[in-house]
Amino acid sequence: MLGHVDFAGLFINLSGKSYETLAEAKKYNAATLNYGAFINTVINFLIVAFCVFLVVKQINRFAAKPAPTVEPTTKDCPQCAMAIPLAAKRCGHCTTQLA
Repeated sequence: MLGHVDFAGLFINLSGKSYETLAEAKKYNAATLNYGAFINTVINFLIVAFCVFLVVKQINRFAAKPAPTVEPTTKDCPQCAMAIPLAAKRCGHCTTQLA
C-alpha cells in the first residue's frame, strides 16, 4: 500500500557532525533520534489492528444472536395459580376478583 517505503532510515542527528545514513551515524556512536523506526512501528501496529478488527467483526457476524425477549401476556391467578390474561379483572377458572 505504501509502495515498499521504509522509514527506518529517518533520523535526527543530535551530535554536531553530519552523517548521510543512520548506519554511518551508528558506526561512529553518534547520538541520534530514530523517528523513522517509530513511524514504521506505528504503521505496522495500525495494519495489524485493522486486520484483527476485521477478523473479530466477521466472527461476531457468525455468532448466534440472542433470542428477542418476549413480554409476558399472562399472569398467574393468586387464588388458583392458573394463567390468565394481564388485563383480566376476574379469574376465568375460579372467578376470583383481581385487583
